[in-house]
Amino acid sequence: MQPEIVVAVCSLLGTLAGSLAGIMTANKLTIYRIEQLEEKVKKHNNLIERMVVVEQSTRSAHHRIDSLEELEREVQNGH
Repeated sequence: MQPEIVVAVCSLLGTLAGSLAGIMTANKLTIYRIEQLEEKVKKHNNLIERMVVVEQSTRSAHHRIDSLEELEREVQNGH
């Protein structure tokens, strides 16, 4: 075989190996970033669910306070 062909084949193999290694590394990084985003989304969704419960509890507490204030006014007006 001619030396130029051997050099060209070696260059081709090196280029392919380097490209594949780069693609695999980028793929691993992309997968890692997606996993991190999924975790953040889970935490965010959990926060939203918890906030709904807090809002319902707050609404209930406000209704109780309003009822107590109304009862207090009735008692004060009755005396």
